Amino acid sequence: MLYVWFVIAGAFAGVFAGLFGVGGGLIIVPILVWVFTAYDFSPDVITHLAIGTSLATIIVTSISSLTAHNKRGGVRWGVWRSMAPGLIIGSLIGAGVAESIDGKVLQAIIGVGALLVAAKMLFISNKEQVSKPPPSASTQFGAGTSIGLASSIFGIGGGSLTVPFLNWAGLPMKQSVGTAAVCGLPIALAGALGFAWFGKNVENLPYGAIGFVHFTGFLCISIASFITAKIGAKFAHQLPASNC
Repeated sequence: MLYVWFVIAGAFAGVFAGLFGVGGGLIIVPILVWVFTAYDFSPDVITHLAIGTSLATIIVTSISSLTAHNKRGGVRWGVWRSMAPGLIIGSLIGAGVAESIDGKVLQAIIGVGALLVAAKMLFISNKEQVSKPPPSASTQFGAGTSIGLASSIFGIGGGSLTVPFLNWAGLPMKQSVGTAAVCGLPIALAGALGFAWFGKNVENLPYGAIGFVHFTGFLCISIASFITAKIGAKFAHQLPASNC
């Protein structure tokens, strides 16, 4: 049943990743915390293990999602290149910060973050912006650093933060979603490596864990999300921009 739960989490995360340009971490992290608790993993490592594993799976989800969006012309690579260095730096810092936070406190931080994202999605709509020149490269770098930092701590691909920023910056909604999907890749790579590194000498890790990354969970979730992310991306380009 442990593997079944991993597959279910991956399937849901993949659809949302492709549809909204997010990495699916807001779904994966709570499910993994619940699953790891149910299977009596050490309470000292549950939250960090869930975050690190989530970030690792987002690597595969992002690749699947960005491929689908890029085929439909939904990625602004110039914007991505300006943001990517900041996303990497912020994610590495975020992994270090998260490692120093107690697991229960980290769960509370993630819960508050999820509520804020939900409130934003419910009450603040991302209206289609009139096309305008993107902000300066330094502004994009700074935004990337902030988004990477927060995303690594929460174990997400950052789409819930990147899409509003890109839409504000003048990208059409569908390009904002597609570019956000690509931005999830450097976040996930740097964040997962950071959690694996900072957790390498931690005690009470379960068998098969590489630092704070559960390798079996990573495989099961990744396979399921890779398949379903393409479905979500297809829906994203069929729906009106106001519904994305």
